[in-house]
Amino acid sequence: MSNPTLLVTGASGQLGRRVLELLLAAPGARTIIATTRKPETLADFARRGVDVRAADFAAPASLPAAFAGADRALLISSDAIGQRLAQHRAAIAALERTGARHVVYTSSPPAPSLGIVAEEHQGTELALANSSLEFTLLRNNLYADLLFHSLPAAIASGKLVDARGTGAVSYISRDDCARAASTAMLDGFSGGRTIEIAGAEAVTSADLARIAATISGRPVAHVPVSEQQVIAGMVAHGLPEPMAKVYARFDVAAARGELAGSARAFVQLTGTQPQPVSAFLAAHRGALGAS
Repeated sequence: MSNPTLLVTGASGQLGRRVLELLLAAPGARTIIATTRKPETLADFARRGVDVRAADFAAPASLPAAFAGADRALLISSDAIGQRLAQHRAAIAALERTGARHVVYTSSPPAPSLGIVAEEHQGTELALANSSLEFTLLRNNLYADLLFHSLPAAIASGKLVDARGTGAVSYISRDDCARAASTAMLDGFSGGRTIEIAGAEAVTSADLARIAATISGRPVAHVPVSEQQVIAGMVAHGLPEPMAKVYARFDVAAARGELAGSARAFVQLTGTQPQPVSAFLAAHRGALGAS
């Protein structure tokens, strides 16, 4: 289709903004719609010709007008854990109603140990499969960027504490996930497909400790603990226990090998190699508190 109209939901988030940048930089003509709860946060993109519209997944009545005219849509998953399946279903219904043809959805690996997180993503995948829409399911592994939350403290204390045991994770940068999403929006694929989006290397927490030590020049050791100890630690730092239990399931999934994937599908989709987590962290040493 010449000059397709592309829609990016949740466009004011870090992933959405990066996708917009990539879509604007790609050759060819297209119309881009960006939706967000706070349109003022995308004023810079509006000045560059993006049609910025207000939309709130928690207010389904706002969605049809926001989605009107879109041919292909990037449905970036909501961050409202426990509520997002209903929100995603409302978005899918609005996309059907407004005549969209294809939806690219940012899902997660089918990791049973993730509990409600996996259940909501799987429920959204099922809703798309049961809809009249064509779809691309991007099963994004854990963002390498999330390591900026754990590794600075590990470098400072000399201890990387988690319940991941010897399980490996195929971390992939948010930037690479944006590249996959923008490619899927632009490649014109029709039908239904599921694509694993995983990093170039599966690393254990012991590997991460060694990488952190190399980058910082300070000793860092992995200290494996139990899931309950991880939960207790997060609660002690002020996180509500229900959310601590949700986040601790990522450690369990990693320990059980549910987050170790392959970069093959990412390479086939984008024609590029994902950045290895070791190179990603080295390139962002300042964010790790390493001089």
